[in-house]
Amino acid sequence: MQRIHEKLVEEEGIQVGYSTLTRMLRELGLSRSEPARCDRVADEPGAEMQHDTTVYQVKLAGHRTKLIASLVYLRYSKRRYLKFYRVFNRFAMKCFLHEALMFWGYAATQCIIDNTNLARLRGAGGRAVIVPEMNAFSKRYGFQFVCHAINHPNRKAGNERSFWSVETSFLPGRTFASLEDLNEQARRWATERMEHRVQTKARVIPAQLFEHERLYLNPLPEHLPAPYRMHQRVTDQYGYVAFGANYYWVPGTHRDDVKVFEYADRVTIFRNYECLTEYPLPPNGTRLQYYSPPGEPKPRHRPNNRRRDAKLEERRLRALGEEVSAYLDFAYSAPGVQRHRFTRELFALSRKLTSEVFCKTAHRAHRYRIVELATLRRIAWLCLSQEEDVLPEPEVDEDFRQRPAYQEGYLTDHPDLSVYDQLNEEQEEEDENGEPF
Repeated sequence: MQRIHEKLVEEEGIQVGYSTLTRMLRELGLSRSEPARCDRVADEPGAEMQHDTTVYQVKLAGHRTKLIASLVYLRYSKRRYLKFYRVFNRFAMKCFLHEALMFWGYAATQCIIDNTNLARLRGAGGRAVIVPEMNAFSKRYGFQFVCHAINHPNRKAGNERSFWSVETSFLPGRTFASLEDLNEQARRWATERMEHRVQTKARVIPAQLFEHERLYLNPLPEHLPAPYRMHQRVTDQYGYVAFGANYYWVPGTHRDDVKVFEYADRVTIFRNYECLTEYPLPPNGTRLQYYSPPGEPKPRHRPNNRRRDAKLEERRLRALGEEVSAYLDFAYSAPGVQRHRFTRELFALSRKLTSEVFCKTAHRAHRYRIVELATLRRIAWLCLSQEEDVLPEPEVDEDFRQRPAYQEGYLTDHPDLSVYDQLNEEQEEEDENGEPF
Protein backbone atom coordinates (compact mmCIF):
# COMPACT_ATOMS: atom_id res chain seq x y z
CA MET A 1 0.00 0.00 0.00
CA GLN A 2 2.91 2.35 0.69
CA ARG A 3 4.41 1.60 -2.74
CA ILE A 4 1.08 2.29 -4.45
CA HIS A 5 0.84 5.60 -2.62
CA GLU A 6 4.36 6.54 -3.78
CA LYS A 7 3.63 5.71 -7.41
CA LEU A 8 0.35 7.64 -7.42
CA VAL A 9 1.87 10.77 -5.87
CA GLU A 10 5.38 10.82 -7.39
CA GLU A 11 4.92 9.17 -10.81
CA GLU A 12 1.27 9.81 -11.69
CA GLY A 13 0.92 13.15 -9.91
CA ILE A 14 -2.30 12.17 -8.18
CA GLN A 15 -2.55 13.79 -4.77
CA VAL A 16 -4.38 11.39 -2.49
CA GLY A 17 -4.07 10.93 1.26
CA TYR A 18 -2.61 7.71 2.53
CA SER A 19 -5.61 7.02 4.81
CA THR A 20 -7.95 7.61 1.86
CA LEU A 21 -5.99 5.14 -0.24
CA THR A 22 -6.07 2.43 2.45
CA ARG A 23 -9.84 2.91 2.87
CA MET A 24 -10.39 2.49 -0.87
CA LEU A 25 -8.24 -0.65 -0.92
CA ARG A 26 -10.20 -2.12 1.98
CA GLU A 27 -13.45 -1.45 0.17
CA LEU A 28 -12.09 -3.20 -2.91
CA GLY A 29 -10.87 -6.14 -0.84
CA LEU A 30 -7.25 -5.69 -1.91
CA SER A 31 -5.58 -4.82 1.37
CA ARG A 32 -5.96 -8.14 3.14
CA SER A 33 -6.17 -11.75 2.06
CA GLU A 34 -9.34 -13.74 2.48
CA PRO A 35 -9.23 -16.33 5.28
CA ALA A 36 -8.47 -19.80 4.00
CA ARG A 37 -11.47 -22.06 3.89
CA CYS A 38 -11.33 -25.53 5.37
CA ASP A 39 -11.68 -28.53 3.11
CA ARG A 40 -15.04 -29.02 1.49
CA VAL A 41 -16.15 -32.60 2.16
CA ALA A 42 -19.16 -34.18 0.54
CA ASP A 43 -21.84 -35.88 2.63
CA GLU A 44 -21.26 -39.60 2.21
CA PRO A 45 -23.30 -42.17 4.10
CA GLY A 46 -21.33 -43.98 6.78
CA ALA A 47 -18.20 -41.88 6.33
CA GLU A 48 -18.19 -39.45 9.23
CA MET A 49 -19.43 -38.63 12.71
CA GLN A 50 -18.47 -35.60 14.82
CA HIS A 51 -17.91 -35.17 18.54
CA ASP A 52 -17.43 -32.07 20.67
CA THR A 53 -18.13 -30.64 24.13
CA THR A 54 -19.21 -27.26 25.45
CA VAL A 55 -19.93 -25.69 28.84
CA TYR A 56 -23.36 -24.55 30.03
CA GLN A 57 -24.76 -22.99 33.17
CA VAL A 58 -27.86 -25.07 33.89
CA LYS A 59 -30.30 -24.77 36.78
CA LEU A 60 -30.53 -28.05 38.69
CA ALA A 61 -33.19 -27.98 41.41
CA GLY A 62 -33.11 -24.18 41.33
CA HIS A 63 -29.31 -23.86 41.65
CA ARG A 64 -27.22 -22.75 38.70
CA THR A 65 -24.60 -25.42 38.01
CA LYS A 66 -21.70 -25.56 35.59
CA LEU A 67 -22.05 -28.63 33.36
CA ILE A 68 -20.26 -30.00 30.31
CA ALA A 69 -22.42 -31.11 27.40
CA SER A 70 -21.07 -33.90 25.20
CA LEU A 71 -22.66 -34.48 21.80
CA VAL A 72 -21.93 -36.90 18.96
CA TYR A 73 -23.43 -36.29 15.53
CA LEU A 74 -23.80 -38.46 12.42
CA ARG A 75 -23.12 -36.09 9.56
CA TYR A 76 -25.13 -37.78 6.81
CA SER A 77 -28.29 -38.79 8.68
CA LYS A 78 -28.14 -35.89 11.24
CA ARG A 79 -28.65 -38.19 14.25
CA ARG A 80 -27.54 -36.89 17.65
CA TYR A 81 -26.79 -38.23 21.11
CA LEU A 82 -26.50 -35.77 24.01
CA LYS A 83 -25.43 -36.12 27.63
CA PHE A 84 -24.29 -33.76 30.41
CA TYR A 85 -21.41 -34.29 32.85
CA ARG A 86 -20.03 -32.47 35.86
CA VAL A 87 -16.50 -33.60 34.97
CA PHE A 88 -15.52 -34.73 31.49
CA ASN A 89 -12.22 -36.59 31.24
CA ARG A 90 -10.79 -39.30 29.00
CA PHE A 91 -12.70 -42.05 30.78
CA ALA A 92 -15.97 -40.10 30.50
CA MET A 93 -15.32 -39.59 26.78
CA LYS A 94 -14.87 -43.32 26.24
CA CYS A 95 -18.01 -44.11 28.26
CA PHE A 96 -20.05 -41.54 26.34
CA LEU A 97 -18.98 -42.78 22.90
CA HIS A 98 -19.64 -46.39 23.95
CA GLU A 99 -23.13 -45.48 25.19
CA ALA A 100 -24.00 -43.51 22.04
CA LEU A 101 -22.61 -46.02 19.55
CA MET A 102 -24.17 -49.00 21.31
CA PHE A 103 -27.49 -47.15 21.32
CA TRP A 104 -27.24 -46.73 17.54
CA GLY A 105 -25.66 -50.13 17.02
CA TYR A 106 -23.38 -48.69 14.34
CA ALA A 107 -20.30 -46.48 14.00
CA ALA A 108 -19.01 -44.32 11.15
CA THR A 109 -15.51 -44.66 9.68
CA GLN A 110 -14.16 -41.38 11.07
CA CYS A 111 -14.86 -39.26 14.14
CA ILE A 112 -13.98 -35.60 13.63
CA ILE A 113 -12.83 -33.89 16.84
CA ASP A 114 -11.05 -30.68 17.74
CA ASN A 115 -7.49 -30.68 19.04
CA THR A 116 -8.46 -31.80 22.52
CA ASN A 117 -5.90 -33.39 24.81
CA LEU A 118 -8.39 -36.11 25.71
CA ALA A 119 -7.66 -37.90 22.44
CA ARG A 120 -4.66 -36.05 20.94
CA LEU A 121 -1.14 -36.80 22.13
CA ARG A 122 0.78 -34.18 20.13
CA GLY A 123 0.58 -32.24 16.90
CA ALA A 124 -2.51 -30.59 15.45
CA GLY A 125 -4.85 -31.00 12.52
CA GLY A 126 -3.67 -33.49 9.94
CA ARG A 127 -0.36 -33.98 11.80
CA ALA A 128 -2.02 -34.85 15.11
CA VAL A 129 -0.96 -38.05 16.84
CA ILE A 130 -3.74 -39.80 18.76
CA VAL A 131 -3.17 -41.14 22.28
CA PRO A 132 -2.45 -44.89 22.04
CA GLU A 133 -5.19 -45.63 24.58
CA MET A 134 -7.80 -43.77 22.53
CA ASN A 135 -6.47 -45.22 19.30
CA ALA A 136 -6.94 -48.74 20.65
CA PHE A 137 -10.41 -47.77 21.90
CA SER A 138 -11.54 -46.49 18.49
CA LYS A 139 -10.31 -49.63 16.70
CA ARG A 140 -12.70 -51.75 18.79
CA TYR A 141 -15.60 -49.80 17.27
CA GLY A 142 -14.22 -49.62 13.74
CA PHE A 143 -13.47 -45.88 13.47
CA GLN A 144 -10.52 -43.52 13.89
CA PHE A 145 -10.19 -40.07 15.44
CA VAL A 146 -9.37 -37.21 13.06
CA CYS A 147 -8.46 -33.73 14.35
CA HIS A 148 -9.52 -30.77 12.23
CA ALA A 149 -7.19 -27.86 11.52
CA ILE A 150 -6.70 -25.18 14.17
CA ASN A 151 -9.24 -22.32 13.98
CA HIS A 152 -11.45 -24.35 11.64
CA PRO A 153 -14.38 -25.44 13.83
CA ASN A 154 -16.62 -25.27 10.74
CA ARG A 155 -15.09 -28.62 9.77
CA LYS A 156 -17.58 -30.05 12.24
CA ALA A 157 -20.29 -27.50 11.55
CA GLY A 158 -23.05 -30.03 12.08
CA ASN A 159 -21.94 -30.55 15.66
CA GLU A 160 -21.64 -26.80 16.29
CA ARG A 161 -25.13 -26.27 14.86
CA SER A 162 -26.43 -29.03 17.15
CA PHE A 163 -25.15 -27.13 20.19
CA TRP A 164 -27.03 -24.08 18.93
CA SER A 165 -30.17 -26.20 18.86
CA VAL A 166 -29.47 -27.29 22.44
CA GLU A 167 -29.21 -23.65 23.55
CA THR A 168 -32.31 -22.46 21.70
CA SER A 169 -34.58 -25.53 21.60
CA PHE A 170 -33.77 -27.80 24.52
CA LEU A 171 -32.62 -25.79 27.55
CA PRO A 172 -35.16 -22.91 27.44
CA GLY A 173 -38.53 -23.61 29.03
CA ARG A 174 -37.48 -26.81 30.83
CA THR A 175 -36.81 -27.49 34.50
CA PHE A 176 -34.46 -30.16 35.81
CA ALA A 177 -34.64 -31.71 39.27
CA SER A 178 -31.23 -33.38 39.09
CA LEU A 179 -28.45 -34.32 36.71
CA GLU A 180 -30.13 -37.68 36.09
CA ASP A 181 -33.39 -35.91 35.19
CA LEU A 182 -31.50 -33.57 32.85
CA ASN A 183 -29.80 -36.45 31.04
CA GLU A 184 -33.05 -38.37 30.70
CA GLN A 185 -34.76 -35.37 29.11
CA ALA A 186 -31.71 -34.75 26.90
CA ARG A 187 -31.75 -38.37 25.71
CA ARG A 188 -35.44 -38.23 24.79
CA TRP A 189 -35.01 -34.86 23.07
CA ALA A 190 -32.02 -35.97 20.99
CA THR A 191 -33.08 -39.52 20.13
CA GLU A 192 -36.87 -39.19 19.85
CA ARG A 193 -37.96 -35.65 19.10
CA MET A 194 -35.10 -34.48 16.87
CA GLU A 195 -34.90 -37.73 14.91
CA HIS A 196 -38.46 -37.37 13.64
CA ARG A 197 -38.35 -33.59 13.09
CA VAL A 198 -37.77 -32.05 9.67
CA GLN A 199 -34.29 -30.49 9.51
CA THR A 200 -32.13 -28.38 7.16
CA LYS A 201 -33.34 -26.65 4.02
CA ALA A 202 -33.56 -30.01 2.30
CA ARG A 203 -36.27 -30.94 4.84
CA VAL A 204 -34.72 -34.29 5.73
CA ILE A 205 -35.81 -36.50 8.62
CA PRO A 206 -32.86 -38.16 10.46
CA ALA A 207 -34.75 -41.38 11.27
CA GLN A 208 -35.46 -41.97 7.57
CA LEU A 209 -31.94 -41.11 6.45
CA PHE A 210 -30.46 -43.43 9.04
CA GLU A 211 -32.31 -46.40 7.56
CA HIS A 212 -30.34 -45.76 4.37
CA GLU A 213 -27.04 -44.87 6.06
CA ARG A 214 -26.97 -47.96 8.27
CA LEU A 215 -26.10 -50.00 5.17
CA TYR A 216 -22.75 -48.16 5.03
CA LEU A 217 -21.96 -47.98 8.76
CA ASN A 218 -19.89 -50.44 10.75
CA PRO A 219 -22.24 -52.72 12.74
CA LEU A 220 -21.24 -53.26 16.37
CA PRO A 221 -21.58 -56.57 18.24
CA GLU A 222 -24.00 -56.55 21.14
CA HIS A 223 -21.47 -58.14 23.52
CA LEU A 224 -18.87 -55.37 23.10
CA PRO A 225 -17.58 -54.73 26.67
CA ALA A 226 -18.03 -51.29 28.20
CA PRO A 227 -15.00 -49.16 29.18
CA TYR A 228 -13.86 -49.45 32.78
CA ARG A 229 -11.18 -48.31 35.22
CA MET A 230 -9.55 -50.54 37.81
CA HIS A 231 -8.89 -49.31 41.38
CA GLN A 232 -7.00 -51.13 44.12
CA ARG A 233 -8.80 -50.90 47.47
CA VAL A 234 -8.26 -52.06 51.06
CA THR A 235 -11.08 -53.80 52.94
CA ASP A 236 -11.55 -52.45 56.47
CA GLN A 237 -12.20 -54.58 59.56
CA TYR A 238 -15.96 -54.42 59.03
CA GLY A 239 -15.82 -55.53 55.38
CA TYR A 240 -16.24 -52.20 53.57
CA VAL A 241 -14.28 -50.64 50.73
CA ALA A 242 -14.31 -46.91 50.06
CA PHE A 243 -14.95 -45.65 46.54
CA GLY A 244 -16.25 -42.33 45.22
CA ALA A 245 -16.88 -40.91 48.74
CA ASN A 246 -19.19 -43.87 49.50
CA TYR A 247 -18.72 -47.31 51.09
CA TYR A 248 -19.54 -50.73 49.65
CA TRP A 249 -19.71 -53.94 51.67
CA VAL A 250 -17.68 -56.93 50.44
CA PRO A 251 -19.45 -60.27 51.03
CA GLY A 252 -17.61 -62.95 52.98
CA THR A 253 -15.34 -62.99 56.00
CA HIS A 254 -12.05 -62.31 54.22
CA ARG A 255 -10.50 -58.87 54.64
CA ASP A 256 -8.01 -59.04 51.78
CA ASP A 257 -7.35 -56.28 49.27
CA VAL A 258 -9.81 -56.17 46.38
CA LYS A 259 -10.03 -54.63 42.93
CA VAL A 260 -12.90 -52.27 42.14
CA PHE A 261 -13.83 -52.01 38.45
CA GLU A 262 -15.55 -48.70 37.72
CA TYR A 263 -17.99 -48.56 34.81
CA ALA A 264 -20.18 -45.68 33.66
CA ASP A 265 -23.18 -46.87 35.69
CA ARG A 266 -21.90 -49.50 38.15
CA VAL A 267 -18.96 -50.81 40.16
CA THR A 268 -17.87 -54.45 40.35
CA ILE A 269 -15.70 -55.87 43.15
CA PHE A 270 -13.22 -58.66 42.41
CA ARG A 271 -10.90 -60.70 44.62
CA ASN A 272 -8.37 -63.01 42.93
CA TYR A 273 -10.27 -63.01 39.61
CA GLU A 274 -13.54 -63.83 41.39
CA CYS A 275 -16.47 -61.44 41.07
CA LEU A 276 -17.82 -60.93 44.60
CA THR A 277 -20.62 -58.46 44.00
CA GLU A 278 -21.84 -55.61 41.80
CA TYR A 279 -23.40 -52.30 42.83
CA PRO A 280 -25.14 -49.64 40.73
CA LEU A 281 -23.54 -46.23 41.08
CA PRO A 282 -25.59 -43.90 43.29
CA PRO A 283 -27.00 -40.62 41.93
CA ASN A 284 -24.48 -37.92 41.22
CA GLY A 285 -23.46 -36.01 44.34
CA THR A 286 -24.19 -38.82 46.82
CA ARG A 287 -21.60 -38.90 49.59
CA LEU A 288 -20.87 -40.77 52.83
CA GLN A 289 -23.44 -43.51 52.18
CA TYR A 290 -22.83 -47.23 52.71
CA TYR A 291 -24.33 -50.03 50.64
CA SER A 292 -24.73 -53.79 50.98
CA PRO A 293 -25.96 -56.40 48.47
CA PRO A 294 -29.76 -56.46 48.18
CA GLY A 295 -31.48 -59.56 49.49
CA GLU A 296 -28.77 -60.28 52.07
CA PRO A 297 -28.71 -59.38 55.77
CA LYS A 298 -27.32 -55.95 56.38
CA PRO A 299 -23.94 -55.72 58.11
CA ARG A 300 -24.00 -55.11 61.85
CA HIS A 301 -21.41 -52.33 61.77
CA ARG A 302 -20.84 -49.21 59.77
CA PRO A 303 -17.58 -48.52 57.92
CA ASN A 304 -14.56 -48.03 60.15
CA ASN A 305 -13.30 -44.88 58.42
CA ARG A 306 -16.65 -43.33 57.66
CA ARG A 307 -16.43 -39.57 57.72
CA ARG A 308 -18.70 -37.77 60.13
CA ASP A 309 -20.09 -34.36 59.41
CA ALA A 310 -20.08 -31.54 61.93
CA LYS A 311 -23.63 -30.23 61.60
CA LEU A 312 -24.37 -30.63 65.31
CA GLU A 313 -21.18 -28.79 66.30
CA GLU A 314 -21.95 -26.02 63.83
CA ARG A 315 -25.46 -25.60 65.22
CA ARG A 316 -24.15 -25.31 68.78
CA LEU A 317 -21.50 -22.80 67.74
CA ARG A 318 -24.01 -20.58 65.96
CA ALA A 319 -26.21 -20.67 69.07
CA LEU A 320 -23.44 -18.87 71.00
CA GLY A 321 -24.09 -15.56 69.26
CA GLU A 322 -24.10 -13.54 66.07
CA GLU A 323 -20.36 -12.88 66.30
CA VAL A 324 -19.59 -16.60 66.17
CA SER A 325 -22.09 -17.16 63.37
CA ALA A 326 -20.57 -14.36 61.28
CA TYR A 327 -17.09 -15.75 61.85
CA LEU A 328 -18.19 -19.22 60.73
CA ASP A 329 -19.60 -17.79 57.49
CA PHE A 330 -16.29 -16.04 56.85
CA ALA A 331 -14.18 -19.09 57.69
CA TYR A 332 -16.18 -21.43 55.42
CA SER A 333 -15.62 -19.12 52.45
CA ALA A 334 -11.87 -18.90 53.05
CA PRO A 335 -9.78 -20.99 50.62
CA GLY A 336 -8.21 -24.16 51.96
CA VAL A 337 -10.52 -24.57 54.97
CA GLN A 338 -11.87 -28.08 55.55
CA ARG A 339 -15.36 -27.30 56.77
CA HIS A 340 -16.13 -30.23 59.08
CA ARG A 341 -12.65 -30.59 60.54
CA PHE A 342 -12.40 -26.86 61.21
CA THR A 343 -15.84 -26.86 62.85
CA ARG A 344 -15.00 -29.73 65.18
CA GLU A 345 -11.71 -28.19 66.28
CA LEU A 346 -13.35 -24.79 66.80
CA PHE A 347 -16.08 -26.42 68.84
CA ALA A 348 -13.44 -28.17 70.99
CA LEU A 349 -11.84 -24.77 71.62
CA SER A 350 -15.19 -23.30 72.64
CA ARG A 351 -15.60 -26.00 75.30
CA LYS A 352 -12.35 -24.85 76.97
CA LEU A 353 -13.42 -21.19 77.26
CA THR A 354 -16.31 -19.26 78.66
CA SER A 355 -18.87 -18.07 76.15
CA GLU A 356 -17.81 -14.42 76.66
CA VAL A 357 -14.15 -15.13 75.99
CA PHE A 358 -14.93 -17.34 72.99
CA CYS A 359 -17.19 -14.69 71.44
CA LYS A 360 -14.43 -12.10 71.87
CA THR A 361 -11.98 -14.51 70.25
CA ALA A 362 -14.27 -15.10 67.26
CA HIS A 363 -14.90 -11.38 66.84
CA ARG A 364 -11.18 -10.57 66.91
CA ALA A 365 -10.34 -13.41 64.50
CA HIS A 366 -13.05 -12.25 62.10
CA ARG A 367 -11.75 -8.68 62.28
CA TYR A 368 -8.21 -9.72 61.34
CA ARG A 369 -9.38 -12.47 58.92
CA ILE A 370 -7.70 -15.36 60.72
CA VAL A 371 -8.63 -19.01 60.23
CA GLU A 372 -5.51 -20.77 61.57
CA LEU A 373 -6.42 -22.66 64.73
CA ALA A 374 -3.00 -22.10 66.33
CA THR A 375 -3.48 -18.35 65.97
CA LEU A 376 -7.02 -18.68 67.33
CA ARG A 377 -5.68 -20.31 70.49
CA ARG A 378 -3.21 -17.45 71.00
CA ILE A 379 -6.02 -14.93 70.50
CA ALA A 380 -8.10 -16.82 73.08
CA TRP A 381 -5.20 -16.70 75.57
CA LEU A 382 -4.83 -12.96 74.93
CA CYS A 383 -8.53 -12.35 75.53
CA LEU A 384 -8.38 -14.52 78.62
CA SER A 385 -5.41 -12.64 80.08
CA GLN A 386 -7.12 -9.29 79.51
CA GLU A 387 -10.21 -10.30 81.45
CA GLU A 388 -10.97 -7.77 84.22
CA ASP A 389 -13.51 -9.86 85.98
CA VAL A 390 -12.41 -10.86 89.53
CA LEU A 391 -12.88 -14.49 90.42
CA PRO A 392 -15.69 -14.86 92.96
CA GLU A 393 -14.77 -15.72 96.55
CA PRO A 394 -15.71 -19.26 97.50
CA GLU A 395 -18.52 -19.62 99.94
CA VAL A 396 -17.16 -21.09 103.20
CA ASP A 397 -19.41 -22.40 105.91
CA GLU A 398 -18.12 -20.85 109.12
CA ASP A 399 -19.58 -23.69 111.19
CA PHE A 400 -17.06 -26.18 109.79
CA ARG A 401 -15.24 -26.20 113.15
CA GLN A 402 -18.31 -27.73 114.74
CA ARG A 403 -18.34 -30.73 112.44
CA PRO A 404 -17.42 -34.13 114.01
CA ALA A 405 -14.76 -34.79 111.41
CA TYR A 406 -13.06 -31.49 112.19
CA GLN A 407 -13.24 -32.06 115.93
CA GLU A 408 -11.73 -35.54 115.58
CA GLY A 409 -8.79 -34.28 113.56
CA TYR A 410 -8.34 -31.23 115.75
CA LEU A 411 -7.76 -33.36 118.89
CA THR A 412 -5.12 -35.68 117.34
CA ASP A 413 -1.45 -35.41 118.30
CA HIS A 414 0.85 -33.15 116.33
CA PRO A 415 3.12 -35.02 113.88
CA ASP A 416 6.80 -35.60 114.83
CA LEU A 417 8.86 -33.55 112.38
CA SER A 418 12.22 -33.99 114.12
CA VAL A 419 13.34 -36.46 111.47
CA TYR A 420 13.59 -33.58 109.00
CA ASP A 421 15.84 -31.65 111.41
CA GLN A 422 18.20 -34.66 111.53
CA LEU A 423 18.33 -34.76 107.73
CA ASN A 424 19.26 -31.08 107.60
CA GLU A 425 22.16 -31.61 110.09
CA GLU A 426 23.53 -34.51 108.00
CA GLN A 427 23.39 -32.36 104.86
CA GLU A 428 25.37 -29.57 106.58
CA GLU A 429 28.14 -31.98 107.72
CA GLU A 430 28.42 -33.34 104.17
CA ASP A 431 28.85 -29.86 102.75
CA GLU A 432 31.66 -29.02 105.31
CA ASN A 433 33.76 -32.16 104.63
CA GLY A 434 33.17 -32.21 100.91
CA GLU A 435 32.47 -35.93 101.04
CA PRO A 436 29.40 -37.95 101.70
CA PHE A 437 28.79 -38.73 105.34
